Amino acid sequence: MQQNKYIKWFAVAASIGMLFILLGGALVTKTESGMGCGRHWPGCNGQLIPEVITAEVLIEFSHRLVTGAVSILILILAVWAWRKFGHVRETKFLAVTSVFFLVLQALIGAAQVLWGQGDFILALHFGISLISFASVLLLTLLVFEVDRKFDTEKLKIGRTLKFHTIGVTLYSYIVIYTGALVRHTNSSLICSDWPLCRNDSFALPSNMYEWVQMGHRAAAGLIIIWIGIIMWHAIKHYKDQRAIYWGWIIAFTIVMMQATTGMLVVLTKLNLAVALLHSLFISLLFGLLCYMVLLVSRSYTKA
Repeated sequence: MQQNKYIKWFAVAASIGMLFILLGGALVTKTESGMGCGRHWPGCNGQLIPEVITAEVLIEFSHRLVTGAVSILILILAVWAWRKFGHVRETKFLAVTSVFFLVLQALIGAAQVLWGQGDFILALHFGISLISFASVLLLTLLVFEVDRKFDTEKLKIGRTLKFHTIGVTLYSYIVIYTGALVRHTNSSLICSDWPLCRNDSFALPSNMYEWVQMGHRAAAGLIIIWIGIIMWHAIKHYKDQRAIYWGWIIAFTIVMMQATTGMLVVLTKLNLAVALLHSLFISLLFGLLCYMVLLVSRSYTKA
């Protein structure tokens, strides 16, 4: 019983730590601090611990320290959960996935520092970290036995909801990628208005940066509509299944908050706090969608 308590606290710490990694990476990008330590890794400006501390050095070096510390947490959690909850079907897969994608995102970050990467490759960095975060989050939910508390082993989900759950989760990754591409191509403020690029003109985008920005807005608009439709379907047909019913209501709430902060990012001209909230909400949404996929994989087919 005492061991269960310890692993629960450990899992919570790892999940929060992964959020710090995600937000720290977003902070590095948004403040253009990626070269704060120069072309040196794992050291900083040729030193193990930098002596000259600027804002860029502080942000980049702190992100590296957090990533290193949280990586150790996640590795311990993965081994611990494997040994203690290995009998649960998803545990081993989630343990391997969380560690693998955490290492992968760290290597991509290191490669960017040492040799530089194209914008389209760098845009994958955030998405790869998200997969690791989702895996750690799902491990945490398994440790807390959330499935038992919501009777998810008795779920019956119809083919329509199964299709939409898997489809919107895969599609969310496209939305995430296009959002990361907006940041890495410096397209965030190429369009000064919202919802159109310029509200006094209905013209198509005239350059790559406008296409990236408006393409992300279109993708984000579609996911709002899609999750709204799924929520309506869940409210209508799954009132007796709390995990499904409340899961999709929460998903729609988060996606609306994410869209609102996306709008405010433009209107506030890249206010840092708003931009970080934008990254936080899409991280939480992706984690929740992955959990809904897990529930779908366990459910019976509902006639």
